[in-house]
Amino acid sequence: MRIMEAVLVTFNVVMLLLLVVGQQKSRQLLWGGLAVSTTLLVVQGWVEGWRWPLIPAYALALAPLLALMLNHRRCAPAGQGGVKRRGVRSIAALLSAFFYGTVTVAAAMLFPVFEFDEPTGPHGIGTVAYHWIDHTREETSTLAAAGAKRELNVRIWYPSSKDAKGTRATYVPDSEVFTEAFQQESGLPRLFLTSLGQARTHAVEHTELSDVEATYPVIIFSHGFRGFESQNMFQVEQLVSQGYIVVGINHTYDSMASIFPDGRIAMFDSVKNPESEIEPLEKTDRMNEVWVNDVQFVLDQLEQLATADQDQRFTGRMDMMRLGMFGHSFGGATTVQILLSDPRVQAGINMDGAIYGERRIPATGINKPFLMISANEEDELAGSIATSDDQQIALDLTRSKVNNQELQEQELHARLAPVKNGGNYWLKLPNTTHMSFSDFFLITPIIEWMQGVDARGTHRLVNEFTLDFFNHYLKGQPLQILNNAVGTHDDYILEKG
Repeated sequence: MRIMEAVLVTFNVVMLLLLVVGQQKSRQLLWGGLAVSTTLLVVQGWVEGWRWPLIPAYALALAPLLALMLNHRRCAPAGQGGVKRRGVRSIAALLSAFFYGTVTVAAAMLFPVFEFDEPTGPHGIGTVAYHWIDHTREETSTLAAAGAKRELNVRIWYPSSKDAKGTRATYVPDSEVFTEAFQQESGLPRLFLTSLGQARTHAVEHTELSDVEATYPVIIFSHGFRGFESQNMFQVEQLVSQGYIVVGINHTYDSMASIFPDGRIAMFDSVKNPESEIEPLEKTDRMNEVWVNDVQFVLDQLEQLATADQDQRFTGRMDMMRLGMFGHSFGGATTVQILLSDPRVQAGINMDGAIYGERRIPATGINKPFLMISANEEDELAGSIATSDDQQIALDLTRSKVNNQELQEQELHARLAPVKNGGNYWLKLPNTTHMSFSDFFLITPIIEWMQGVDARGTHRLVNEFTLDFFNHYLKGQPLQILNNAVGTHDDYILEKG
């Protein structure tokens, strides 16, 4: 719960119990309780915003008023039978109050406005958004207008002063659009997702870039299929606080939603790919090439920004010679393809992504620093054995149409075989699922409990290895974990080629 929510719920529940348990309720106590409860309700709504899980707590603000209205009825003396009846009513009232108080607290805790862990680094976080058009490429989505060029929304997070003042950026740019998109992607009831629009990051909009360091290394982030550029804020914020500029790409029409500056909305394109004669795996490989081109275009734009930023924020401050990349799922596959094809990117991390794309990892390995992070079992690696139902819909595949499934499984296993070769790493985390490597399980504890995962514990472990990896390969710092943790541990398995 947020601070004002916790104060409101605590006060109202305590007030309810006092009203039920206390024998004598002075009018001063009742009026005072009503005044405080009403004030807290108004302040909480003004500062943090009202929301439906707190309706039981809001209703408790009327408890002192109800007690005032009924107080005069308790002044008359009662006989022996009346005392017994009053005792029964008191017990019933106490049980009812306990139940209602439990519901009030549980609703607020089960449907919180989720927050990200406080970044551990010395820097604050700033953020700015860009909209770039690649005039050399036509948009291939069937949802785009004829002749439209490829458009990308890009968000950059960068180190700032810890004391920076300004508006903290929201987690999603439009609550209605992204609530609908999350609902379609996850199948969760909308009631689970109503807090998306109220969730905020630690990033301050348009604040100044920190001058603690002359330049900062740059890391690209590529989201998962049907994800979005901010889906891994648990990781982005920690990296930025430690002195990195992180650039998140929204892969238009393959993300859950893109909202352009002029108000146009590009939702996920699930329309059938017209090249239906291509084998499913080849479709996925060709789709990935669009993402590879997105990343290369963004790299070109960043080079221009580092040379001549019209806002003067990044001019001379982006160290494009220290460039890394990480991605989740399909974005992880894109990271591998970029490492294999673009000499500008020096090191990369693939989080639970299969090896899709048109390039294969040589038997000697990627020949650049690389860290694979996945669930414990290789067969559970998302997409390595079979595509999900959502991906099958997106590619117009059904399980009955996949006649060469075993051959595809063998091919994907073969693609994974050399990922550690050449001295690279594979980190396997037990008791995790595909979405453990994103912010998804933070939305509500209910999802986390149903899946039996520890979202924040996984995030902390992923951040430790991510920072150690990039600190070494982009900043030249000694390895703190990777070289000393190879082997099987209680909460992870680390393998080195």
